Amino acid sequence: MAITKERKNEIIKEFARQEGDTGSPEVQIAVLTAEINALNEHAHQHPKDHHSYRGLMKKVGHRRNLLAYLRNKDVARYRELIKRLGLRR
Repeated sequence: MAITKERKNEIIKEFARQEGDTGSPEVQIAVLTAEINALNEHAHQHPKDHHSYRGLMKKVGHRRNLLAYLRNKDVARYRELIKRLGLRR
């Protein structure tokens, strides 16, 4: 259900803007996207698990807020990130 620590570190290295960057919006959105994808698979397999579904919705809302922040701060970074993650098809 949750992503592994190794997978999370891979995502951080891939989307970090500089060495040791874990707090930039790009990294946070990428990690949330991986967690959302994992929870989405779980939700499809276990449709009556409402507690996990609520957690999924909270993560989706958090990602939406971070995406809105990044869009308002720097549109070019926002567009590049959604293209790399495959969001907003």
